[in-house]
Amino acid sequence: MKMRAPETQEERLDYLLQKFREDSVQYKDMEVEGGYENRRLALRSLMNIRMPGEMAEEVIKVQDEFLTLETKEKGIVTLRDIPTVREQYGSSHPFGDRISVWQGDITRLSVGAIVNAANSRMLGCFVPCHRCIDNAIHSAAGIELREECNDQMSRKRIRFGSRYEEPTGQAMLTKGYNLPAEYVIHTVGPIVGYRLTEELRQDLRSCYESVLKCCMENGIRSVAFCCISTGEFHFPNDEAAKIAVETVTTVLNGHQNEMDRIIFNVFKDLDREYYEELLCRKQRA
Repeated sequence: MKMRAPETQEERLDYLLQKFREDSVQYKDMEVEGGYENRRLALRSLMNIRMPGEMAEEVIKVQDEFLTLETKEKGIVTLRDIPTVREQYGSSHPFGDRISVWQGDITRLSVGAIVNAANSRMLGCFVPCHRCIDNAIHSAAGIELREECNDQMSRKRIRFGSRYEEPTGQAMLTKGYNLPAEYVIHTVGPIVGYRLTEELRQDLRSCYESVLKCCMENGIRSVAFCCISTGEFHFPNDEAAKIAVETVTTVLNGHQNEMDRIIFNVFKDLDREYYEELLCRKQRA
């Protein structure tokens, strides 16, 4: 007898927990105790550690229903909800009517593309419930995103060799799946070790240039940048913001009619202040 399809979020969560445990060799017999939040964290963890591979269509369908409703409950943010820096601050930046600074969860944004600060394997973060943006984006998009990333990287390994990893500063386009954004653009930012060098600065510029080039080549007219390399990769936040604003401004100077909106998405108050200062300096002088 065919089981009734789960109809509530509670039922979908329990169904997905069961199916993802069955899919796992190591955690097949894992017991999950506690309320909804504990079970939700357990599901996210199982999704995070799962290697690319086929999953039954009915499980994908329930996962998509679950994540889509979860995103709606978080609140989808559209371009209409985000003022430009000209509207918000009276900025005289030459592209103040096309640039925004928005603080919040990037996975809520309904834009052409959001930018993921990826690692060189380009498969997402495998650390359960890690707080990096790579983990957050893959968790909200669903396991199809890792599958597409793996397909693209597999083709590159055939072409460039079995040890191929994505170089710093390039951009890779995938669908957004269960995100409100239509696409995700993945880029590997530079890792700062002992000191910041001009080579690392140029690598970060290349990230912004490559993402914008990817947008223009694919007709994507709005994009939300995360603060690339400023978290786990230790790029100084103030320097990163300066490079981001300068690079975006330079690219827009040569392609004024190809982008409608560029959003600098920030999480920390400090980053918001850096971007506001860079984009609205004349008004504060």
